[in-house]
Amino acid sequence: MGAWSKGSLGKTLSKWLAIQAFVGLSLICIGVYVVIALALSQRQDTTLDQKQDAVRSILMEGSRRHSPEELQHLLRDVLAGHAEMSLRIEQDPDGIFAVQGTAASAPDHSGKRLKLRRFEVAVEASAAGQPPGKVSLELALDPKADDALLSFLAGTLGCAALFGSIVVSYGAFRLVRKGMLPIHRLVEQTRSLTVSELERRLDGTGQPTELQPLIEQFNELLHRLSDAYRQMEAFNADVAHELNTPLSNLISSCELTLRRERSAEEMREVLGSNLEDLRRMAGIVGDMLFLSMADRSPNIRRAPIESLSGLVHEVVEYHEASIQEEGLRTEVRGDSPASVDDRLLRRAISNLLGNATRYAERDSTITIEIQRSVDGAVAISVSNLGPTIAAEHLPRLFDRFYRVDPARAFAERNHGLGLSIVAAIARMHGGSTFARSGYGATCIGLTLND
Repeated sequence: MGAWSKGSLGKTLSKWLAIQAFVGLSLICIGVYVVIALALSQRQDTTLDQKQDAVRSILMEGSRRHSPEELQHLLRDVLAGHAEMSLRIEQDPDGIFAVQGTAASAPDHSGKRLKLRRFEVAVEASAAGQPPGKVSLELALDPKADDALLSFLAGTLGCAALFGSIVVSYGAFRLVRKGMLPIHRLVEQTRSLTVSELERRLDGTGQPTELQPLIEQFNELLHRLSDAYRQMEAFNADVAHELNTPLSNLISSCELTLRRERSAEEMREVLGSNLEDLRRMAGIVGDMLFLSMADRSPNIRRAPIESLSGLVHEVVEYHEASIQEEGLRTEVRGDSPASVDDRLLRRAISNLLGNATRYAERDSTITIEIQRSVDGAVAISVSNLGPTIAAEHLPRLFDRFYRVDPARAFAERNHGLGLSIVAAIARMHGGSTFARSGYGATCIGLTLND
C-alpha cells in the first residue's frame, strides 16, 4: 500500500504497468526459449537413439555377411549428412572388428560440449573366420549448431521483450493519462466549490461507473455540510437573538438607574430584575455548553437502575409545584430496569415534562409511559392534551432554538434548547427521539439502548 499512498497515482500506475508488461513479456519469451531448447534437446536424443539402433543393427547383422571394409562403408552411410555426429570404437577385443581411418576413427572433440552414447554390440563370427565377441562404441553429437540457434533466439526474444515493454509502457502511460482525466475534472469541480456555493453538487455526467459511488457520497456530504452550515448560521442568529434581549434589558435598566439617585429599595428592585435576566442568560450559556460537550465527547456513566418508574416519580415530584399551578395531573404507566446515566436521564425527563406542562390544557392529565420493546430498547414518552402540532414542524422540534409559534412559546421562560438537550441525551445513550401529534394530543419522547 505504501507505493500507492503517496506520489502521483498516474505515474505509479504507469510504472507498475510497465514493470508488469516487462515481466509478462519476459516470462513469455523465457517460456518460448525453454520450449524450443527442450524440443532441440529431444530431437538430439531422438537422433542419437536412431543412429545407435542403426549402428547396432549393422554390426549385429552385417558382421556375418560383410567384410570390415564393407561395414566401414555402411557406417559412413549411417552418419552421412550428420557432420555434427561421430562414431568411435572404444574397445575391439581379439581384433573382432578392426576399422582403420574411417568414420569409426572420429575427429578429436576434446574441450567441446558433446552428447555421448556409449554402448556395446554383440558381434557374431564373421565371414572371415573371426570369433564372436563384444565391441564397445561411442556415438557423439556436437550440439554447436543448435546452441548457436538458441543464442540467436535468446538475443531476439530479449530484444522483443524489451521493445515490446517499451511499446506497451508508452501505450499504458497514454491510457492512464486519458483514464485520469475524469478525476482531474472532478478536482476542478471541487476546487470551484466555496462556502457561498454549498448548494452546488458535483456533476457525474460522463464519469466512469467506478467514480459514481464516490460522486454520490461526496454530494451527500455536501448536502449534510449545507444543512449543518445553515443550522450553524441559524444557531448563531438565534444565540444572538436570545442573548440580545436580556442584554438590552440589562443595559437599559442600568442606564435608567444611573440617570438619577435611587433609594436602596429601588436599587434592590432593579438588581432583582437584572438578576432574572442574568439567570436566563446563564441558563442559555449552560445549555449551549452542555450541547457542545455532548457533541464532542458523548461518553456517559451508566449504572443499572431497577425501576425507571421510581426515577420518573422523583422528577414529577420536583415539578409538582408548577404542575399544580397549571391545574394539571400526572400519571406514570409502565416500568422497566435499565442501565443509564441517571443524572442525564433525569434532565431529559424534566425537559419533556416541563415542555408538556407549558402546553397542556388546564385541568388535563400528563401521561408518562415507560415501555421496553422486543429488541431491548426502552422508550419513555410524555403525552399531554393541547394544541395539535402541524406535521411539518414535528421533524424540527428537536432543533436548537426552534419554536413552533414564537408568539406563544413562553419566550421569557423557554429559550428553545430543552428538546435539543433531550435529543443529545438520547444519542448519548445510543437511542433517538420521536414526536407525534394529532386530534388535540401530543406525545414526545426518547428511546434508550442498554
